[in-house]
Amino acid sequence: DFRDVVHCSDAEAVGALVAATGFFTAAEIDIAMDLVTERLVKGPPSGYQFRFAERRSTLAGYACFGPISGTLASYDLYWIAVAPGFQGRGLGRALLERAERAIGTSGGRRVYIETSSRAQYRDTREFYGRCGYHCEAILVDFYAPEDDKLIFVKQLGARA
Repeated sequence: DFRDVVHCSDAEAVGALVAATGFFTAAEIDIAMDLVTERLVKGPPSGYQFRFAERRSTLAGYACFGPISGTLASYDLYWIAVAPGFQGRGLGRALLERAERAIGTSGGRRVYIETSSRAQYRDTREFYGRCGYHCEAILVDFYAPEDDKLIFVKQLGARA
């Protein structure tokens, strides 16, 4: 099942899911949880939108995205994560497609995703490529020495 409504229990569930992937630091896990909390507290004015995937009453994956302030039609995909037991089954793609549809419906035309150049993220980068994203920019040593920030982008719909 998929949903876009944020529940009070989602912050803890997102924290547990993100931690279980083994990809993120404690600070990053806190940020993921904070975005859920901010959406709960502020509602739509927070700018954060979510798509959740549940399997057997368990959070199996989620995506968090929102408009980029100061732009006309650009959006960030802040987070997309799938629990280890549910990876490799098309759930990430389904979440990404649902996020892209919501972005397009809201008038969004470009989606940006940031990720690391570390070897650990190779499959992630390949996933973005399979989903139609391309690497638009590389910020060398952004996260740490020899850990570049890669910015992927996808054009939604016809370019104006």
